Amino acid sequence: MRIRRRHPVPRRDHPAPRRPGPRRATAPAAALLALVTLAVLGGCGLVSGSAMSDQVVPGPKAGYPGRPLTGAHLTVTSKEFTEQIVLGQMMGLVFEAAGALVIDKTSIQGSIGAREAVKSGTADAAYEYTGTGWITYLGHTKPIVNPRQQWKAVRDEDRKNGIVWLPASTLNNTYALALNTANQKKLGVHNLSEVAALSHKNPGAVTMCVENEFATRNDGLPGMARAYGMQIPSANIRKMTGGVVYTETEKGTCAFGEVFTTDGRIKAMHLHVLADDKHFFPNYNVAPEINAAALKKYPAMAEVLAPVTKALNNSVAQELNRKVDVNGEDPHEVAKNWLIQEGFIKEG
Repeated sequence: MRIRRRHPVPRRDHPAPRRPGPRRATAPAAALLALVTLAVLGGCGLVSGSAMSDQVVPGPKAGYPGRPLTGAHLTVTSKEFTEQIVLGQMMGLVFEAAGALVIDKTSIQGSIGAREAVKSGTADAAYEYTGTGWITYLGHTKPIVNPRQQWKAVRDEDRKNGIVWLPASTLNNTYALALNTANQKKLGVHNLSEVAALSHKNPGAVTMCVENEFATRNDGLPGMARAYGMQIPSANIRKMTGGVVYTETEKGTCAFGEVFTTDGRIKAMHLHVLADDKHFFPNYNVAPEINAAALKKYPAMAEVLAPVTKALNNSVAQELNRKVDVNGEDPHEVAKNWLIQEGFIKEG
């Protein structure tokens, strides 16, 4: 299945949901959720999928001998936004190179459909975010600051759900503030503490373009302002859709704009991301989320994915997302070309 995404693709399934924490579903609500989940799985092609048919074999940096997944039948899935589709295609391609027959069921709408596919065994594996696992799936409201500790907490707690989290990458798709080159030079700020200091020294200089949702979320603008002691007049906050935030920040209409740290438009528009030096925003590091029964049957899945996951970071994600969202390239080809370039697979 070759999927071309429209531009831009909104990211709505993470970061964390609004406070307060999730409520326990009533019996009728739980039944409705089950029906909705089944509808999502069926409507997004999880009853049948397309077999990947690339002629690929392990590359020189694959990190394992032979083709350890020969004879395996594996299904990969993902959510529907660009980064997730590219990651899902990567996963499928390295499984293919290792000898597996791979069914492509990527591009499931929202988090719940892809999550339930892996949990139920309808799909065997996906790339998921630690913050989404901790907050959205496991119901916690307070993120863990240390990225490794956040991953370990998710890994340990999610075992009861029959899901194994393999080690995470440094790719962290979370909220941030960014500004264009002219404003970065003019204002001389490099982190959010310096933005807070500027808001006291020169309140008029701190203008922000943000999405409506970010403007009201406790893990968005209000929480960030409290954590850093920012004083931002309401007249300095301009609310708009996500795509417009990027263009207005690029133009300098607002000094600062809300971005996602792995968005391809950051690099394409030469935006500078400010450091979250107090670690306010949750960690959304990407990691393989594997159905436990599938991993027990095919333990080589972990060995095959390890070098690929280790190579992922924000710069890589920005570049690959840019190729799809800005250049209009095919996510499958973007994933394949990167894997070949890095030596994880090769044509064969």
